[in-house]
Amino acid sequence: MSNSIAVGVSSCLLGEPVRYDGGHKHDHYITDTLGRFFRFVPYCPEVGCGLPVPREAMRLEGDPANPRLVTSRTAIDLTERMLEYCRLTVRDLENEDLCGFIFKKNSPSSGLFRVKVYQGGMPAKSGRGLFAAAVVGHFPLLPVEEEGRLFDMGIRENFIERVFSYREWKDFLLASRGLGDLVEFHSRRKLQIMAHSPEIYREMGRLVAEGKTLERAILLDRYQELLMRALSLQATVKKNSNVLSHIMGYFKRQLLPDEKVELLEVLDSYHAGLVPLVVPITLLKHYVRKFNQEYLSKQTFLSPHPMELMLRNHV
Repeated sequence: MSNSIAVGVSSCLLGEPVRYDGGHKHDHYITDTLGRFFRFVPYCPEVGCGLPVPREAMRLEGDPANPRLVTSRTAIDLTERMLEYCRLTVRDLENEDLCGFIFKKNSPSSGLFRVKVYQGGMPAKSGRGLFAAAVVGHFPLLPVEEEGRLFDMGIRENFIERVFSYREWKDFLLASRGLGDLVEFHSRRKLQIMAHSPEIYREMGRLVAEGKTLERAILLDRYQELLMRALSLQATVKKNSNVLSHIMGYFKRQLLPDEKVELLEVLDSYHAGLVPLVVPITLLKHYVRKFNQEYLSKQTFLSPHPMELMLRNHV
């Protein structure tokens, strides 16, 4: 299985003993499952900025919007040391061709959401680790997530879908020859984008239609921004159901009466939360092949990520 898609990851999640206590937080889903598809680029900001293993624990203090990184017991301020590491490292990351990043939750350097920030000795879950903030600030379109949130199947599928889509967009930029290529790229992703945001899909359609009047760099930058913003919105059962019904419309006149009844029952069962998305998708893909529906066969909505990840197998 190819794993040429580069994804940054907190080193401790790969089993590296780099935590303050000399331990690790090996996440087997990351290494054993995602590792079949992704090439991991590990980072530990604490070790990277020269701190030893083991070391004194640290925490964030002060203004949540601009916190200080301070050792918990001796109150040594390591903020500037860490920020200098961040400034250098985000520039190095430009050469890694990353398509995503998985951070360690709750870390004062790498936590992405709701990291504790202490004010007057009292913690509030309102901050972001210094390294995570630097990465997000430097790469605002990069798909990012915390390992703890990947237990949520909706969040997991959304993150992984964005990683694969970002890789496809980067490959498109490397091979693109003109506006016609962008029209084709956009056409293949029509249903996928609609499942995330019909509103942004319409905006993207207007952008592509105006493509001849825009400078190439402006057009591609704007399209990339809209694509990743749309995909960052989770696809819902309602939006997926609308797309599934739209797909059925391409061959409903070709279906036999019992086939149409069966398909409608499957779509209704998915909409009611009784079966996972993989069930109607599998049946629709069968009819796409049976009726040789070339347009639908190219739609990324039907296969946005490898089936082996089983991301659409949950209710």
